Amino acid sequence: MDYAAWLGWLLVFVMLLAGLAGNLLPLIPAAPLLFGGFLLGAWLDGFQRVGWGWLAVLLALTIIMAVIDFIAGAWGAKKLGASRQAVIGATLGAVLGIFLGIPGLIFGPFVGAAAGELIARGETLRAGKVGLATWLGMLVGTVAKLTLSVLMIGLFALAYFIG
Repeated sequence: MDYAAWLGWLLVFVMLLAGLAGNLLPLIPAAPLLFGGFLLGAWLDGFQRVGWGWLAVLLALTIIMAVIDFIAGAWGAKKLGASRQAVIGATLGAVLGIFLGIPGLIFGPFVGAAAGELIARGETLRAGKVGLATWLGMLVGTVAKLTLSVLMIGLFALAYFIG
């Protein structure tokens, strides 16, 4: 393998790792990074092992993953009729949580949603319920996205090594 191909595969690997990380870090676009890595990997091989059929399947899974990413947190909040401020608070909590490490990533969306709901409606118990529902929605979404990510990487590897 020549130097350029080696660098290309290194970039594929970095994109896939960044895509996996994007399932946990809200500012990293997981789905596009993963698909970009798959597309680059297929292109580096001249689409010989991973052809357009496999890429179509991976694209469909990428779209599903992006939809899950978009609705996961809001689903839990909306299930309880959360205010707009709670949804905004959950998003801000997730983003700000990045700077506080793992505890911030875990508790940021909950705190943000609860704070937003508390500001909007002034009811402490309701704010706690909305915060918990938002957090559970994000947790379910994260598990679903991670599962899809691993499945997609597995499908790409399968296609590459059997192709």
